[in-house]
Amino acid sequence: MVSVLTLAWQTMRSRLGGFAGAFIAILCGTALVAACGILMESGLRAGVPTQRYAAAAVVVGGAQTVRPPGADALSAEQVGEQPTVPVALAGRIAAVPGVRAAVAEQSFPAQVVARDGQVVGGPESLGHNWDAAVLAPFTLRGGDAPAAAGEVVLDADLARRADVGIGGQVRIITRSGPETLKVSGVVDGTSRQSALFFTPERAAELAGRPGQAHAIGVLADPGAAPETLADRVRAVADGAEVTTGVERSSIEFLDVSQTRMLLLAIAGSFGGFALLVAVFVVASTLALTINQRRREFALLRAIAATPRQIRKLIGTETTLIALVAGLLGSVLGLAVAGGLRDAFAAIGVIPADFGLAISPLPLLAAILLGLGAARLAAWAASRRPSSIRPVEALGEAAVERRELGRGRLLTGWGLVLAGFGGALVPLFLHGDIAAATSSMATLVLVVGLAVVGPQVTALVMRFLAPVLARLWRISGYLAGANAQANARRVAAAVTPLMLAVGFALVTFYGPMATTAAAQQETARSTTADYVLTGAGGVPPGVAEEVRRIPGVAGATPVVRTSVITATSLGDGMEVQRTPAQGLAGDQAAAALELGVDAGRITDLTGGTVALSRAEADWLDKKIGDEVSFYFGDGVPAKLRLVATYTHDLAFGDFVLPVALAREHIGGRLDDSVLVRRQPGADADAVASALRALPYPGLAVAPASVTAAPEGGERQAQFYLNLVAAGVIVGYLAISVANTLVLTTAQRSREFALLRLVGTTRRQVTRMMRLEALTTVGIAVVMGTLVALLPLGLLNIGLRGNPVPAGPLSVYWGIIAGAVLLGMVAIGVATSVALRARPIDAIGLRE
Repeated sequence: MVSVLTLAWQTMRSRLGGFAGAFIAILCGTALVAACGILMESGLRAGVPTQRYAAAAVVVGGAQTVRPPGADALSAEQVGEQPTVPVALAGRIAAVPGVRAAVAEQSFPAQVVARDGQVVGGPESLGHNWDAAVLAPFTLRGGDAPAAAGEVVLDADLARRADVGIGGQVRIITRSGPETLKVSGVVDGTSRQSALFFTPERAAELAGRPGQAHAIGVLADPGAAPETLADRVRAVADGAEVTTGVERSSIEFLDVSQTRMLLLAIAGSFGGFALLVAVFVVASTLALTINQRRREFALLRAIAATPRQIRKLIGTETTLIALVAGLLGSVLGLAVAGGLRDAFAAIGVIPADFGLAISPLPLLAAILLGLGAARLAAWAASRRPSSIRPVEALGEAAVERRELGRGRLLTGWGLVLAGFGGALVPLFLHGDIAAATSSMATLVLVVGLAVVGPQVTALVMRFLAPVLARLWRISGYLAGANAQANARRVAAAVTPLMLAVGFALVTFYGPMATTAAAQQETARSTTADYVLTGAGGVPPGVAEEVRRIPGVAGATPVVRTSVITATSLGDGMEVQRTPAQGLAGDQAAAALELGVDAGRITDLTGGTVALSRAEADWLDKKIGDEVSFYFGDGVPAKLRLVATYTHDLAFGDFVLPVALAREHIGGRLDDSVLVRRQPGADADAVASALRALPYPGLAVAPASVTAAPEGGERQAQFYLNLVAAGVIVGYLAISVANTLVLTTAQRSREFALLRLVGTTRRQVTRMMRLEALTTVGIAVVMGTLVALLPLGLLNIGLRGNPVPAGPLSVYWGIIAGAVLLGMVAIGVATSVALRARPIDAIGLRE
């Protein structure tokens, strides 16, 4: 073992340049995996400091996840709306030993109107019951607590922004509409949300959730340990969420709870993909590095080194490189995780104040995974040099092996066929599953082409070589001949660049297809003339007032929410959250065309539901059947199916009665109101009447600006994909430059020989530029074709048009970046390789 370790160390010291490529690949791959591990741990343990419940040792709220009977813990789905907890539970908790008091807190949207009639901007503004102020605690800076329904207490920052003082009058908008109240006091305390306090009775009325509360804050007796108290409270909580420490913020802020689940999902999917790409890149780089040492391994085999000794030497070298690169990469992962967190916060996917949880576990896991990936890659790459017979070794070292093994060919072309099959899925399925399948099909195609890359490259160069020779004579002939004779080397450079181009194109244009299809269908399906929106939502009474305006034919409120479905799949259960919306059944037909193909949308009232045709077929439901699912806040539902429709891209898979949808969203507010005017009615008069409604902050716009129901979530997902893709493409770019530099640097002796037989430095440089152009051209064309097939089929399935949706400028930007990267990497490496005198370079080791 000592002799092998010594030999490996001496080899590495004498070949630092050759091992640099593998080192960089493992370093960057480990950094990516470590960053994903940190994000995953943050999803389990991190959060934001609690604010409204700072004085509460324990906070009890509604269950944050839905786990249907029969589903395992990994299948649980995060709620999409704020769950509630029974107010009566506070009495039982108050009787628990160690509890000084248990206070139920109400929380609901409440916006302050400034003197100029505009809603005061700034943080989200929420109303609460005054008796819950003790949980922060919020202390009076001046004035008195609210004693009557017409009084309110504001936090100091909100009072300053509203320019109102104690004893002044302030206009406030809640779900009940606008009303003028007296400011009885001002409290200290800052928060990521502005706070207003009402009397307990008025707060319960404005919250609109009889018998329910946002949370219950538990104040502990002196000396009572929070964890011990939490265990006691959990025993009487009837399945409610019981939290302490930083976990309390997940009850206080819905976005924190959602962020933790989102980080787990991101880290799982992105981390798995990053690990797959890292294995692919490391394997490619190690194979190239080992291939450069064919003469060395041939000599070792000729002097009686056994295959096992060759594999052991390569494994030892790889282990040493992977350990050093892994240690440095895991530290670099801290910076990558921070950068990803900042990027996700910048696009609004996670809260800006959400912190990261740092511990040695993700770093250690990244090192072990990086080491495992490197050893696996080294084992695969070492099979050929360790298995050739000694008699063949020296001949094998002189000429690159041309043919590929039968197993490799079958695997590669099998993956290509599987990728083509996956690309056809969007012709039969729609929605997010179509886009996900399209992206996966692209990846499978790229991997398949990478496996058979030398064969494909040789075939392409058979046609390109004569063209290069005719156009550029000596330099063109040399470039074509080199590429034909070294198809494996060219394929090693083409593959990561092709992967980068294809992955970047699908990541950007794939979600664009889904978004464009949803917007297109929404525009076709919206027959309304106007849409009314508010800064924090629209009070439910607005739609009723709009219908009384002369010239209005109909007005339907729209509530955007989500539902959670559970479907049995074999021995397991699939649990997923899907977009839904609430509509007024008797008014929806006047403003929207859902494409109803069975039943009547006018029957959508009370305990009923309408499903998309695809969802109804999936659940095997017919008109009149009972449909079981969970509302967005986790409350189970059993509703009667009254209609099915075909415009599911525009309206989602579930449409609920608007009153029922309101009951299961935190704010009890509508998202918008769609208005249709009567034929022949004066458009200006109707628009003026809408703008004159006594609701500050209400905006009137043409209904053509209405987005798809899940547009905000889809846009956030799109930006999230861009950030993730940017990191992956950045890693691939490093790999591309790494590979191109390695393949060029190993040719110093070749360049010296060419110059010694009369080829000028300029001709060699031109030859390399042509090779670079050829390499980049093949990668760009193949990457484009690999992405274009799934994208074209996806757009046909969703939009009926094979042309990918999205700006063409992005494509040209991706191509320009690929060309620039390839040309610069090869150009710099060529320039460095040509610095040495030919007579000196010809004597260098390969």
